[in-house]
Amino acid sequence: MQHPRGIVIVDFGGQYAHLIASRIRRMGAYAEIKPPETPLEEFRSAAGIILSGGPQSVYEKGSPQADPGILALGIPVLGLCYGLHWMTQALGGEVKPGKVKEYGKTPIRVVEGGGDLLRDCANGCTVWMSHGDEAAKLPEGFTLTATSDACKHAAFADASRKLFAFQFHPEVTHTEHGEDMLRRFVALCDAEPWSIESYAEHISAQIKQEVGDRKVFMLVSGGVDSTVAFTLLNKVLGQERVQGLLVDTGLMRKNEVASIQEAFKPLRITNLRIENASDEFFANLKGVYDPEEKRRIIGNTFLAVQKRVSEEMGLTAAGGWMLGQGTIYPDTIETGATQHADKIKTHHNRVEAVQQMIEQGLVIEPLKDLYKDEVRRLGEELGLPHELVWRHPFPGPGLGVRILCAKEADTVEEFDIRNSYLAGRQVEFEFSVLPVRSVGVQGDGRTYRHALAFFTGQSAVPHEMLTLATTIPNTNREVNRVLVCTSQSTLPEFVFSPGYLARERADLLREADAIVDAEMRDDAGLYQRIWQFPVVLLPFGTSEGGQSIVLRPIESIDAMTASAASLPPAILRRMTERLLVLAGIDLVFLDLTSKPPGTIEWE
Repeated sequence: MQHPRGIVIVDFGGQYAHLIASRIRRMGAYAEIKPPETPLEEFRSAAGIILSGGPQSVYEKGSPQADPGILALGIPVLGLCYGLHWMTQALGGEVKPGKVKEYGKTPIRVVEGGGDLLRDCANGCTVWMSHGDEAAKLPEGFTLTATSDACKHAAFADASRKLFAFQFHPEVTHTEHGEDMLRRFVALCDAEPWSIESYAEHISAQIKQEVGDRKVFMLVSGGVDSTVAFTLLNKVLGQERVQGLLVDTGLMRKNEVASIQEAFKPLRITNLRIENASDEFFANLKGVYDPEEKRRIIGNTFLAVQKRVSEEMGLTAAGGWMLGQGTIYPDTIETGATQHADKIKTHHNRVEAVQQMIEQGLVIEPLKDLYKDEVRRLGEELGLPHELVWRHPFPGPGLGVRILCAKEADTVEEFDIRNSYLAGRQVEFEFSVLPVRSVGVQGDGRTYRHALAFFTGQSAVPHEMLTLATTIPNTNREVNRVLVCTSQSTLPEFVFSPGYLARERADLLREADAIVDAEMRDDAGLYQRIWQFPVVLLPFGTSEGGQSIVLRPIESIDAMTASAASLPPAILRRMTERLLVLAGIDLVFLDLTSKPPGTIEWE
């Protein structure tokens, strides 16, 4: 199927190529993604080129490289982060490790005559940095357009050759005027138009081509992604060629199965089977503590249940059936499924058995190139109810990735926290590194590090804490999250309770999650403002068998970047008080960390 003429994003492997494409498409211009190894000839018809960020260093052996000829095609090119480094090196400049690694919001100053792309930042603005290298020497013909305290060459350009470079990421929502910067670049290009309606038409034709005369057995979780994918397949192929399966894993939210069934009634979708397999999941997860192993088991158990049910119903590959999944692009990129991406965590839709089925052409994932906001828009285009499409995302493994499991307390290497992180700061609150670790993403790479918690016992978060939530993970990789304890103002003695993913722990978190959801919905507008609100269970407290709860409200559009959301003090206080009433909950924390350096989920 021939693609329209659009802007090509060269995917150097970070988390950003599809986010850039999403931004460009939202502006109404067609965008497509190509790997850096793509032959030069395939770029000649491009309307413009954007070089994405990536986790590697351009001067290292084996780092992704593109054909330098793309910089001489006479079409607009914008290099971002790693893309800036590659452009600099390809044109004779020099890239070196930066003296300071920058992650997060950073003020930049635009130099006089900084060019049209940065016009809206003439008086300075805050951008999103995520890098450890910098351009030490500019290529010939380039002029500096912006600088920051830690990065002298934050942006530069050779306008005569239509070549532009930003060390920061204009595609993320945290960059002020980032959309304006991209829009001005798009205006330099002559890309064909794009819309969600045109995508729906395109993907419908692709589904028919990919499925052929086969049928689709769709795994439905009840979340937005699988619901939209299931509805799309039903519309394109007809219900007689699609069979849905909702597996009750025992890891779903309170009353979730009943609410899903209610949601499908007005859609007149009747081809959905409910299978209670909770005993099977808990049996397989008994004694498992490693987070990656836990994800693998959940994914494989999903497939085992699917295989059993499909055989009972006669829905096998031999009978002309293939597997459908609601995978979206962030699921793929965090698993490292693109060629140069760093693996952040294994998504349950990307375990080895699924990968083998994909290679055999037995899996269809109609949403795999879309981000969450695009999935929502597609859902509304398909006629799904607004309240269903805009519900908070919920992970396929459910509460399974929100219950941290550990056999023993994770020992913390001795390091002077105050000298390392708090030098020159007057911090009156006590603090401690927690005895568990969580997944983070620092510099586009995966980290598995500790969280640092301050003990304030307050419902109003001190401004100083918000600043430290950025500066602490940026200055030492040993910490990738910063929390504040809202239930206690003095540092307690932690009592660790070994725990795996058992039904009792799932039931406890289910009740905690229901309390948080109810409080959030009681505040007008809060549910709509918060994009996602994971509630996490940690295996330690202040008493034998005690547990801790982490509140993780975030604001985002696409899941690739996210800001820790602020909660009204009254709401946070009520949540804390109600959670402490639950038998077994000793401490309540609020996660203040944005993504990056943390991920949205703790596992």
